[in-house]
Amino acid sequence: MASTSSTPSDPSISIHDDTAIRAVNKRYEGLVTVKTKAIKGKGAWYWAHLDPILMKNPDTNLPKAVKLKCCLCEAVFSASNPSRTATEHLKKGTCPNFVSVSRPNSAISPLPISSLPSPPSNNHRKRSSQIGTALKSLALVESNKYCDQVGYFNSGFTPKGQDLVLSGGKEDLGALAMLEDSVKRLKSPKASPGPLLNKDQIDSALELLSDWFYEVCGSVSFSSLEHPTFRAFLNQVGLPCLSRRELSGTRLENRFYEAKSEVEARIRDAMFFQVACSGWKSNKCCSGEDNLVKFGVNLPNGTSVFHKAVITGGGTASSKYAEEIMWGAVTGICGSGLQRCAGIVSDKYKAEALRNLEIQYPWMVNISCQIQGFVSLIKDFSKELQLFRTVIENCLKLANFINNASQVRSSFQKYRMQELDYTGLLRVPWCKCDCVKDFAPVYAMLEDVLSCARVLQMVILDESYKLICVEDPVAREVSGMIQSEGFWNDLEAVYSLMKLIRGMAQEIETERPLIGECLPLWQELKAKVKDWGARFNIAEGQVEKIVEKRFRKNYHPAWSAAFILDPRYLMRDTSGKYLPPFKCLTHEQEKDVDKLITRLASREEAHVALMELMKWRSEGMDPLYAQAVQVKQRDPLTGKMKIANPQGSRLVWETCLSEYKTLGKVAVRLIFLHATSSGFKCNWSCMKWFCIHRNSRVGLERAQKMIFVAAHAKLEKRDFSNEEEKDGELFRMVGCEDEMLNEVFVEAPSV
Repeated sequence: MASTSSTPSDPSISIHDDTAIRAVNKRYEGLVTVKTKAIKGKGAWYWAHLDPILMKNPDTNLPKAVKLKCCLCEAVFSASNPSRTATEHLKKGTCPNFVSVSRPNSAISPLPISSLPSPPSNNHRKRSSQIGTALKSLALVESNKYCDQVGYFNSGFTPKGQDLVLSGGKEDLGALAMLEDSVKRLKSPKASPGPLLNKDQIDSALELLSDWFYEVCGSVSFSSLEHPTFRAFLNQVGLPCLSRRELSGTRLENRFYEAKSEVEARIRDAMFFQVACSGWKSNKCCSGEDNLVKFGVNLPNGTSVFHKAVITGGGTASSKYAEEIMWGAVTGICGSGLQRCAGIVSDKYKAEALRNLEIQYPWMVNISCQIQGFVSLIKDFSKELQLFRTVIENCLKLANFINNASQVRSSFQKYRMQELDYTGLLRVPWCKCDCVKDFAPVYAMLEDVLSCARVLQMVILDESYKLICVEDPVAREVSGMIQSEGFWNDLEAVYSLMKLIRGMAQEIETERPLIGECLPLWQELKAKVKDWGARFNIAEGQVEKIVEKRFRKNYHPAWSAAFILDPRYLMRDTSGKYLPPFKCLTHEQEKDVDKLITRLASREEAHVALMELMKWRSEGMDPLYAQAVQVKQRDPLTGKMKIANPQGSRLVWETCLSEYKTLGKVAVRLIFLHATSSGFKCNWSCMKWFCIHRNSRVGLERAQKMIFVAAHAKLEKRDFSNEEEKDGELFRMVGCEDEMLNEVFVEAPSV
């Protein structure tokens, strides 16, 4: 590669020229950076074949432009769009050397018949070492005998050494090669080679393969294992084929019982646990599809295990039905020791079912998922905040008009390709009911409109659009919106608020906080919403009222009690003591702490628990242990500071705070409870596969076992994502390279 030129020192060079030279150098350095990353496996494939080069002015020897040079054929192209250059030059076959270089390990393509050497005219039985001679020799065996009958002479074949014309065309050359190979094997048979792998290696490999098949759970069908290409691959590496019967029979049974035994042993070892269930309300309720409700078990040591999956009817089930299924799961896990279940956490569902179970079994703490609480806040804003409704309605009108008016749509796609290098329509919500998770389609529509602001401006300035406005009042209205600064300010405000709330919800799903963190999370949300209002000049009163209303609807007294009893929230006072943060609670929340602790303690020990709570409030905890519990360290994955020992809060109650005998029993059962129901996620293929087999006893049992094995494996790895999310993340990463290039090119003026 050419080296970058330094800033010229010639005083005769103008400031404008100096700026242009710097821009060219910056563009060149950006391309070199992208190519360097691509070579390390972090970029697009085509950078292995393209080199950025710096073109210089022959008179001044100063940089004047950046070009891309093909390493295979030395052709030079513009560097404005490397991706398009790769497509046009490499993929579409313009480069004469690309195919052979890009597939170095591929099989040698058969040579055209016209290029094969002719066999000696005096001896057709003699074979040459070259494949062409061998094939032609085979083709000419006893050809004289039949040439008159089939008309070979008329089709261009002669035994005098002229080129043979085969009835199947040039593709027949491969068949001739196979036939020749069979003849050679028959003439000189060789001993078949021994197995590539020994028995232990084969068994181990098949075990790993079957584990992978179970863990992807429906993404790969049983029939795919009998695909000829897959079987050829197994044969190539020395493995026998896996049959559908074997995978759905003995191997699945063994793997299931192994996982089931491990799960049951872990639950038996725990003194208490929390049941988590998710999937009560489908995101596709309008289609009437079945829901798959998953039940898991959260253990005090921070791990989670899978229990079972239950299929329900499409849409929303009744509260009583949900209550029965939840309690059935609890009894199925606990057996006769029902008090081992410290509570239930459930995703979107009527709180009535959770509340009824809590009333019947007072030792339980049943809460709804925090993720759903944050997501519901977006729905609250869309219903109660006029700004939300106005922006969404305007964007719907704009998007529908752009998408449906053919002439406008064509103009929009043309300018979008020109400005953003991709085309397509504006995304519009497909569903108007409340089943849409976190208003994702609405968010996508706002994001599209906001990202296409410049494109839309170009559309309405086009002469064709001005002609449409003469007769179409909707076109005039859309034009007025696009030209209005207030429309874009309001759109950015609504989009920013939705992004803020969705971001916190996604973080909660990833971090899976405990219930002691609920109050701090809502305080953080309120502070961020207040800053948002100040940034966009939105009146605080109505927005704060909506947030507070949702907070009260989701609030559970256990939030306050866990916040007070968790040593990680102890605060140092002026005397040096570490005391629980009662001053952060309202008067009503302080009463909730007393009531909840009284309920969770036995009737005989309730007054003792309250006395110990007073002592805890006044004396707190030894400063050394308090500091040890609160030690934080940076998470290498996210870069955020996190508690170094998440189990420390519970462990200090069971060890160094042994004087709080009654309060300690309540504390250890309370502070380990999770605030979210997120756990094992079924992918779309798994859901579909499960529903297909719902009417077959054998099929449903097999599906249950497959899901159990897959969930157990994922929870063992603490993998709470699914395949669709991973694939989406992969495609988003692919787009990062083009964004990097765009940043380089936007900052550099054209030369």
